[in-house]
Amino acid sequence: MIGKRGAVDKNGESPAGGTIERALITLLDNGSRLQGPAVAKYVDLLRRAHPDESPAQIIARLEKQFLNTITGSGAAAGATAAFPGIGTIAAIGAIGAESVFFLEASALLTLAVAAVHGIEPHDHNQRRALVLAVALGDSGKEIVAAATGTSLKNWPKALTSQVGGKQLKLMNNTLVKKFVRKYAAKRGALLLGKLVPAGIGAAIGGAGNRTIGKRTIINAREAFGAPPAAWPAEQSALPSPAPQSET
Repeated sequence: MIGKRGAVDKNGESPAGGTIERALITLLDNGSRLQGPAVAKYVDLLRRAHPDESPAQIIARLEKQFLNTITGSGAAAGATAAFPGIGTIAAIGAIGAESVFFLEASALLTLAVAAVHGIEPHDHNQRRALVLAVALGDSGKEIVAAATGTSLKNWPKALTSQVGGKQLKLMNNTLVKKFVRKYAAKRGALLLGKLVPAGIGAAIGGAGNRTIGKRTIINAREAFGAPPAAWPAEQSALPSPAPQSET
């Protein structure tokens, strides 16, 4: 149960305090699309659809899909203010839902790119730390380095293999608080822009999401480094999807 000081969540942890922090943790821990098998299937489907493409080309596809998706969702949310009869409260509600979608899409991109690099978080704490640290960029890397007491060149992989459970939980609390402060500052101004009527909000929403999304992509590239030159031998050849028979 969460909500009261000193309470613990379903994993027996003391979550970072604050409604936004708890909502973020719930999203990262419980989002069905962010679970390991779902992410692996997502990457696998892309590879089966494009069996001749390298890891770098699949990552490029992931990035393009991410940008197109969040640009469209931002424009759609911003467009709600242009419709007659839709009040400010309803518009804010739509934009709030879109913000959750943006966060989930960003997390999915990070975990999918990690999978291409052969990095697979084993539990919710590792997944949470990886997503937040990548989203924060340099400040996330600094938090990881400070928590582990070392400078990590390949910190995403070390994060999912060398950091103990207690240390990981303390690190996550710091990452969550830092992310909420940074995210709230960026998204707050964008939210107000999306509420501008006459279709302007749609333009602001789409462009704003795309700008933040590009920063997320840059952070992921810097965090994971150059993609593998080739797929692992056991995964190098994947059959194309079987053609569906006509009915």
